Amino acid sequence: MIGGIPDQSASTLEETFGLTAKYLSKATGLEVRYAPSTDYAAIVTAFKRGDMKLVWFGGLTGVQGRSQVPGAKAALQRPRDAEFHSVFVVNSEVKAQELKDLKGLTFTFGSASSTSGHLMPQYFMLQAGIDAEKDLKGAVSFSGSHDKTYKLVETGAFQAGALNEAVWQSAVKDGKVDTTKVRVMETSPAYYDYHWSTHPDLNKLYSAGTEAKLLKALTDLNAAMGADEKRMLELFATEKFVPTKNDNYKAIEDVAAKLGILK
Repeated sequence: MIGGIPDQSASTLEETFGLTAKYLSKATGLEVRYAPSTDYAAIVTAFKRGDMKLVWFGGLTGVQGRSQVPGAKAALQRPRDAEFHSVFVVNSEVKAQELKDLKGLTFTFGSASSTSGHLMPQYFMLQAGIDAEKDLKGAVSFSGSHDKTYKLVETGAFQAGALNEAVWQSAVKDGKVDTTKVRVMETSPAYYDYHWSTHPDLNKLYSAGTEAKLLKALTDLNAAMGADEKRMLELFATEKFVPTKNDNYKAIEDVAAKLGILK
């Protein structure tokens, strides 16, 4: 069973991970199925229980999941995830030019457990002197997903928001967002983010080498394999997957602990 954090629309996730399950089944000979999750916390819990053995996590959810599963590994990431960014977007009627200008504005994060939609934006806002609990207009809000964030800002329901850079770039490329109504105000400094994590029970429950077989299939993946594989990579906004390791996410763990998000 594989899964991924529900950071976009259900239809996009179904296509992305449906294609992934199909590809992995064909490449490995294993029966691989995708199980959708209702929210970020649910997929962390499913990984903890061992219901999911291979999960596409964000930086924070990966740290949360692996902290509860000794032996779990951050295994693969996209090249861009070594230097990932959040974007702070504002409605075009808003004059804000930098993070300190967010004071007094209505603002929405993505999911509370999102690295690029909450954890790191909140951290960078604090560095700029903006305390989300005190300095924004109204209560702290969470849209639930990156695509909802830019839509809420586009419609004017919120004056500003923060989301995943890759989702924003894809939305602009695909014409899903009206850039005359919402614009990028600032792009964050780089940090590690999305990655595939493996559960230590993979080889125990199936056979020796199962984990390696799945990871090899993902690293071998390329657009020349066929239309489905090309589309899968497009949905992941990458050309390939490359190795990563748990230590790369130590900074995420430290920020989460500092903000009281990771106990």
